[in-house]
This record gives sequence, structure tokens and C-alpha cells, in this order.
Amino acid sequence: MTVTREALESAPSLVLTPAVVAHRGASGHRPEHTLDAYRTAIRMGVDDIELDLVATRDGVLVARHDLELSATTDVAGRTELADLRRTLTVDGEEQHGWFVQDLTLPQLKTLATRERMPSTRPGNTAYDGAEGIPTLTEVLAMVGAESIRRGRPVGVLLELKHAAHHDAIGLPLDVPLLRGLARQGLDHPWARVGLLSFESAILRRLAGRTRLPLIQLIEVGDELTPEALDGIDEYADGIGPHTSLVLPRDRTGAIGEPSSLVRDAHRRGLTVHVWTVRGENRFLPSNLRHGDAPDALGDMAAEVRALLAAGVDGVITDHPEAALAEVRGAGFR
Repeated sequence: MTVTREALESAPSLVLTPAVVAHRGASGHRPEHTLDAYRTAIRMGVDDIELDLVATRDGVLVARHDLELSATTDVAGRTELADLRRTLTVDGEEQHGWFVQDLTLPQLKTLATRERMPSTRPGNTAYDGAEGIPTLTEVLAMVGAESIRRGRPVGVLLELKHAAHHDAIGLPLDVPLLRGLARQGLDHPWARVGLLSFESAILRRLAGRTRLPLIQLIEVGDELTPEALDGIDEYADGIGPHTSLVLPRDRTGAIGEPSSLVRDAHRRGLTVHVWTVRGENRFLPSNLRHGDAPDALGDMAAEVRALLAAGVDGVITDHPEAALAEVRGAGFR
């Protein structure tokens, strides 16, 4: 599809420069949620990095997308942790393996990270075993140091994963989160920190305890009626919809004209950060794929241009360098 410069210049974004956010770091280039992935993204020039937070058995917040560890670490080969393997139901889904909540931080720190999708991103496997799992404190310290080093502030979007599950097991995420942010001097509105979750309950709880911006993440297929947006506006500062809610896909998987979601959100003063823009064909709309190989890179740039034309305030992506090129090419910076 073709997006004209005129369309981009008329985009009704709430911000002067739409943000490029590195999803779990530059995870198209390094194993996700590693300090190297975050540093790589910052070196590319991203505005923000995004990380997911879960809690260890001793209540320390660490950067992992899933509670189960075998897909992204070498835990299955650690004989000293073999007795911790079990079956656990998380958010209604039965899972088998090793879980962050069962390991103390010292135990977790013995693990080495690895690429989640080795067949899709074989180049990332060259970095398997190079790093461990970072804590929130370590990530914030790194971002602070990189911001000083590069002479520009780098923001952080923190997604609280499985919040109700953590509440149920006595490890509420908001307690160590707010304590840790305060310790780092990042508990004020201009701190370049945003808090995200798919679960409205944790965001509503945070709304009464922090002035940091809150973003309600929206699942694929959720219907965002005017009433639903009004309800979100009561406690949140923005929404984080899947790209398909802004650029609907037809029955063939192709995208065309955008929906009214961005405009409807902006009318309520809600920012819009879309997730997740990825470069491989398997993740792209059908009319932006190059060839038939699912893991080949397609025309991600066209998807970014279409999202910018729709007026989004941020693009959360595994391939930040490509998104940055489109933002710059559109004259936003």
C-alpha cells in the first residue's frame, strides 16, 4: 500500500514526534529482555525501551515476558533446579516447566538467556548464553547511564505481567515497582516512565498511587466502543492496541484504510501506542509480505508509514531501526 507524505503531515497525533519503542529491547537483533537487547535499541536511537515485569519468589521484579522460563533460558539443563519443574495454571492456561515465582533471585541469576524464536531469528542465537536475566533495578541503572552517555533521555515503558496472578500468590507487582521507582528518583510525571498492563485492575489501583502515565493495553479482537474508551479515560492516560485495531485486516489478512480508533482515543486525550510491529512476513499483513517464506523480511516500513498516517503516538517494534528510518523520513525528526 502507498501512504503519501500529505497523509503523514496531516496525522492527528497528540505528540510532535511519534515515539519508536523497542519491544523487549531490539528483539529482532538480540535475545529479548537482555541488557544487550536494550543497549542495542538505545544505540539505534529509540525513544523508549519496553520491558515486561514479573516477580521472583523473594519479590524482586525481573524482566521476563512469561513466568515460565524454559523458552528463553537454559533452565531445563540445570540439574540443581530439576525439582522445581511443575505444572502451573497462569491466567487460566495450564503450563509445564520452571516458573519465575518459584525461584529466588540468586537462583534466577544462575540462568543464561537464549533466543525465544530460534528458527525465525537464527542470527540471534549467536548471543545465546551471553547474559543472565536483568532485574528492574539493573535495567533502570543501565538506561540512566546510557542517557547520560548519549546526552539524551531514554524513556522506559514497564508492562506489569500477570498482575492478578501475582496478587493471588502474595507477590503484588505494584509494591516493589513503586518502591523501586522512588529509589531511583523516577516517581514523578516527567520521569520518562510509563506503566502498562492488559489488566485494568492493577492500573486502577496505580491511578490512586502514582502520577506516572498509565496505558491500558488492548488485546487483539477487543471491541473498543465509545463507552469502553470513556471507561478507560477514567483511570488511564493512553491505550496500547494491537496494530490490527488501528489497521484492520480483511479476510485475506490485508490492510487498507485505518479505523477510527486513533481519532476516537485522541478526542478523549488518550495517547495511542500500537504493538507489535515486526519485520518478518509471518507477522505482517498479507499485502506487505515479500515472497512466501514466513521468516523472510517483508515491507514493515509500509506498515509503519500507515500507522504514522493514522496518527499513532508510538510504535512498539522488534525492529526499531526500520521504524526510526520511517519516522525520520516522514520529517518528524
